[in-house]
Amino acid sequence: MNILITGCNGQLGNEMQRLELQHPEYQFFNTDVQELDITCQEAIERFVEENNIDGIVNCAAYTAVDKAEENEEICTRLNAEAPAYLAHAVGCRGGWMVQISTDYVFDGTNHTPYTEDEETCPNSVYGRTKLVGELNVLKMCRQAAVIRTAWLYSTFGNNFVKTMIRLGRERQELGVIFDQIGTPTYARDLARAIFAMIDKGIVPGTYHFSNEGVCSWYDFTKAIHRMAGIDTCQVRPLHTSEYPTPAKRPAYSVLDKTKIKQTYGIEIPYWADSLAECIEAEMSNG
Repeated sequence: MNILITGCNGQLGNEMQRLELQHPEYQFFNTDVQELDITCQEAIERFVEENNIDGIVNCAAYTAVDKAEENEEICTRLNAEAPAYLAHAVGCRGGWMVQISTDYVFDGTNHTPYTEDEETCPNSVYGRTKLVGELNVLKMCRQAAVIRTAWLYSTFGNNFVKTMIRLGRERQELGVIFDQIGTPTYARDLARAIFAMIDKGIVPGTYHFSNEGVCSWYDFTKAIHRMAGIDTCQVRPLHTSEYPTPAKRPAYSVLDKTKIKQTYGIEIPYWADSLAECIEAEMSNG
């Protein structure tokens, strides 16, 4: 089976590459913008045909949530149009696709975990473009799975965990929002779930994946500092109103993972356990 991975230099793309070594039965084509411009439909169709691509995992996206408010055009190209091109190209060959989406497709007004069939209502350019991308993929490829995730972090690239470690070492005091509730997701756990889906065979539809449990950004930061051995920085809780941003964040974005666990028979780790695994890896790297 020939599998195209887009966005291979990002957090999830890097984790996919790490796990590829455990799957010699598949042939992987790891691409980023230098190897394949996914905003060009002709380039995608040519690449898919020439390499006999059977499946696509689209890890590429415009994820700068606040910048997206001023850059809607490029955000739309990457998050809405490019997934449609990918899905059409592989769908015409009878192949499958996994599209990564986000908790930002919801408005965050729930008080219980969001299931896949609840009404979407994005409050930002990022959320709106990702939702259009979801719909495009499911329309263009019969064997497509959309995975909504949240609060993604890893040892790769820039993310909240690495930022909080750096700021914790640089500052004596740090304010972090406590009234936005969700669940962190270790990109390596998401990559493992994607491989479980590929191995079993893609069951079309929309799925939710994050780690288990619930916390606020404040709780998350306190755990990061504790595990990283940072005890010289005082973390104080902030209201969302005290930290205004161009893009509105969901106040509550906990995702219900029942469907993906039952469909693919996977177990999902608790967020604090996965955070400890990531920080241990980060400490050994640096």
